[in-house]
Amino acid sequence: MEPLEIAGRLKEKFLSEILDVREFRDQVFVSVRQERILDICRHLREDPDISMDYLADLCGVDYPERDLRFEVVYVLYSMKFRHRIIIKARIPESSPGIDSVVPVWQGANWHEREVCDMYGIVFNGHPDLRRILMPEDWEGHPLRKDYPLKGRESWEYKGYEELKDLHSHDNEWNIT
Repeated sequence: MEPLEIAGRLKEKFLSEILDVREFRDQVFVSVRQERILDICRHLREDPDISMDYLADLCGVDYPERDLRFEVVYVLYSMKFRHRIIIKARIPESSPGIDSVVPVWQGANWHEREVCDMYGIVFNGHPDLRRILMPEDWEGHPLRKDYPLKGRESWEYKGYEELKDLHSHDNEWNIT
C-alpha cells in the first residue's frame, strides 16, 4: 500500500482529526489534531493492511509564529510492507500536552522524554516523564526558539561547582 493510500484510509476513519495531507519528495505527511493521536497511532499499528510496527523517530518542532506552536512528529515504518508515513500532531502553546504513544510502541519512551525535556511538551500517561538530557533542576526548555542563546544572564547552573571539583583531577589522571 502506498503512503497516500494510507493517508486516505486515515481520512476515512478519522475525518475530523485530519488537518492536512502533503506529499514532498516521495514522503507523505499527515497533520492531525492532538486529541486522538493515541487512537490514530494504535490504528496504524493494528490495521493488518497497514501494520506500522516500527516507530523510527519521534521529535518535537517549535513554530513560535503559529497558533498551534508545537508539533510532535512521528516517523512510522512497516517492517512487513516496507512503507513509511509521517504523522504530525499540532499542539498549542497554552496547553502543551499530548497522549503518550508508549502503550503502542515502547520505543517512544525515551523519545517522549527528550521532547518533554527540550520543548516542555507533556506526554499524558507516560510511565516515567522525567528529564533525560538536562539536569533535573534546569530551568527552561533549550530547543524552544525563544530560549536565550547565551543562557540566562543572572543564572548559573547550580551543579557547576560540583562538576568543577569532579574534573579538578583530570590532568593528574591523564583524562583529556
